[in-house]
Amino acid sequence: MKYNTKKTFQIYLKASRQRPWSGLLALIFAMAASAVGVIYPIYYKKFFNFLADGSGDKMLLIKSLLFILLILAILKLIEWLFWRICSFATIRFQSQILADLANLCFSYLHKHSYGFFSNSFSGSLVKKAKWFVNSFENIADRFIFDFFPLMLNIIVITVVLYQTNQYLALGIVIWTIVFLIINMIFTNYKMKYDIKRNEAETASTGLLADTITNNATIKFFTGYHREKKRYWEATEKVRKLRLFSWNLGTTFDAILGLLMVALELGMLYLAIRLWSTGSITIGDFVLLQAYLLNIFMRVFDFGRSLRRTYEDLSGAEEMTVILDTPHEIMDVHNVKELKVSAGEVVFDNVDFCYNRTRKVLNKFNLKIDSKERVALIGSSGSGKTTLVKLLLRLYDIESGKILIDNQNIFSISQESLRSNVAIVPQDPILFHRSLRENILYGRPEASEEEMLKASKAAYCHDFISELPEGYDTLVGERGIKLSGGERQRVAIARAILYNAPILVLDEATSSLDSESEIYIQKAIASLMKNKTVLVIAHRLSTIRQMDRIVVLDQGKILEEGSHQELLDEKSSVYKRLWELQAGGFLT
Repeated sequence: MKYNTKKTFQIYLKASRQRPWSGLLALIFAMAASAVGVIYPIYYKKFFNFLADGSGDKMLLIKSLLFILLILAILKLIEWLFWRICSFATIRFQSQILADLANLCFSYLHKHSYGFFSNSFSGSLVKKAKWFVNSFENIADRFIFDFFPLMLNIIVITVVLYQTNQYLALGIVIWTIVFLIINMIFTNYKMKYDIKRNEAETASTGLLADTITNNATIKFFTGYHREKKRYWEATEKVRKLRLFSWNLGTTFDAILGLLMVALELGMLYLAIRLWSTGSITIGDFVLLQAYLLNIFMRVFDFGRSLRRTYEDLSGAEEMTVILDTPHEIMDVHNVKELKVSAGEVVFDNVDFCYNRTRKVLNKFNLKIDSKERVALIGSSGSGKTTLVKLLLRLYDIESGKILIDNQNIFSISQESLRSNVAIVPQDPILFHRSLRENILYGRPEASEEEMLKASKAAYCHDFISELPEGYDTLVGERGIKLSGGERQRVAIARAILYNAPILVLDEATSSLDSESEIYIQKAIASLMKNKTVLVIAHRLSTIRQMDRIVVLDQGKILEEGSHQELLDEKSSVYKRLWELQAGGFLT
């Protein structure tokens, strides 16, 4: 916990050092304004000493009092001006750093691996990033407006009171030290419960996001009451932890109140004793009371600010852990760019397992020649999709090599690798943006003519043209406003426009009706020309024209050959599957 708190501060300080001047300006003027605020009680002292004296020329006394009022007015105006400058500098400083931190979270998050996102709720990640950014704003405010001004106030007040009477200064110093020690002990004790509360809030946020994403499933399978009960249990856990944390804070406020009462009564008692011996004046009483009020206000705020700072740090901790977690898939030092000339793909003695426990591939070998069209078939869990993920380097292999044109994909940049591989996934997910933006996503610089050509080739131009807003139609989150077939055709149009030398089709026609499938097969046939193609399919009718069909089972190749070659094998697994499909038992 302490390490993460330190790490959070290091990240915040590093971001602040990138834009130091506005932050430094805010801090300087906050300290200056606080110093002015501590000075003008000295003139209150003089003012009341003049009144208490009451002797001498009345007109001279009035002039003296008015002169003091003028000085007080000037000091108040200067203090007001300094705080305004501080506020504007703080706004500039924080707006810059908040944007930098948000960009940092975005950049670092998206560099994490496919597996990282598979094991995380999207809603929880959003919450962690948001709290991390917002925590900086809150903590910066407290340092600028509370902590540093308090330190300056205590120092100046101690110096002024020491010049008046050393016992008064000593009383303030001792009380402040006792208060700070108690505050730090309590805040450290409370922080572990704040972290537990934040973890519970993250879990409830993730659960809420999961149910919203799967709201249709909840309706279809009448899971409303079950999910409601589960969410109630999650929020009840948050409520209990929040109540306990808040009760701790309220208890400490009560203790702080007693300490403040003790200080005020003790200092006034000491002042009376000193006044009775002629050691201080009536003006010193006023000075003391003004400083006590100043200290009470700032110290009381300090206690709350310190606890809330630790609460913010505990809220930022989850994102700090993510920022401190090394990326699982990283480019090597002196990484090279992939140069594809032929498009040959080789899996050479590849070993791979999920979570170090589930072995998927063991000494797997497969060579896909340049411009060859290869189909992978097999039961679920046989390793088909895993091969695609490894080719795109969404996971790193345990041992062996994956080569593209004799270049090890481990030694080339991830960006250049994926820029040479176009994929049409089984369940294409679209951005909640316009259809035009989704189709252009792989090549945003493409012309309108190129975009329309790709759209027509994927047979989605007609249905898009019929929409009221055409290509400017927003598709909804994950493309939910489109049917499955429409989403898939948009994904195919995107791949056509991307025009990478290596093409991966993962059940690319699985969501299409029979008539649309005929058109898409024509589009795909055109798309596959002069490309190395890897196709994953369950519907065997879609792969008859492949150059080679590879049958997988438990991460191993059972058999391979063309459609006709495999049918000619009497005991062929492919032949059995084909006969089942032809007979209507496999769809």
